[in-house]
Amino acid sequence: MNAKKIVVLMYHRLGEAHNAWEQKYCVSPDRFAAQMRMLTNRGMKAVAIDDFIAWLDGKIQLPEGSFLLTFDDGFRGVRDYALPVLKQLGWPFTVFLVSDLIGGRDEWTRSSNPSGKTFPLLDADEIRDMQNHGVSFHSHTCNHASLPSLDDSALTHELVRSRESLAKLLTHEVSYLAYPFGHVDDRVEAAASKAGYRAAFSTRPGFNRLDENRFRVRRIDVFGSDTAAMLWRKIKFGSNDGSLTHTLGYYLDRIKSRLSGARQ
Repeated sequence: MNAKKIVVLMYHRLGEAHNAWEQKYCVSPDRFAAQMRMLTNRGMKAVAIDDFIAWLDGKIQLPEGSFLLTFDDGFRGVRDYALPVLKQLGWPFTVFLVSDLIGGRDEWTRSSNPSGKTFPLLDADEIRDMQNHGVSFHSHTCNHASLPSLDDSALTHELVRSRESLAKLLTHEVSYLAYPFGHVDDRVEAAASKAGYRAAFSTRPGFNRLDENRFRVRRIDVFGSDTAAMLWRKIKFGSNDGSLTHTLGYYLDRIKSRLSGARQ
């Protein structure tokens, strides 16, 4: 049966977190492996990004339980910790690269992280090696800038140059974009389309259905504090909140709604 809705999971760094700020976007290797085992046991299966977009376009069918797995920024920990787990499962995944910082570090976080610490990003050889193992790479702009804050010239530069430089490295067309910080408005969306991207990924949670805006694809954020059970609740409800409190609130609201309808 063709899936009626598909979730896209968004990870960032895999490794060890050194403070509460880092923990939000850093998932430990053991926790990541446990999450993937849980998804397998639940009958979920990762699909390739091209197949996901083809499903959105109504060109192919995908079975219930399909999901898309994405990693923003291109941290080296994805190669060290995610690739072995996902190769064993035979699951494809996508990494969105900051093209001007390949082989560098996540400089955009230096002022935000209380420790001032930054972490290594994949270099060109590592990217090509991962590509040989079936990993797909697409754009996260040149410098991880907040796109709505840029003037038209700088915005075009971030979108076009990233796409062009990555195409040279990867030797294939770069069709997809993830907005840095999830920041997007109508002007940025139009610029992404004009730059030649076929679709772009936001940070809005929720389910993706066939009528989803291709330039504001929804993704569920996976936090370092998410247990496997919490991640499953996020997927089930299309939410960034995997807490039991949120789940109980959802069911209480449904009960209240039914009772209200019965009284009418």
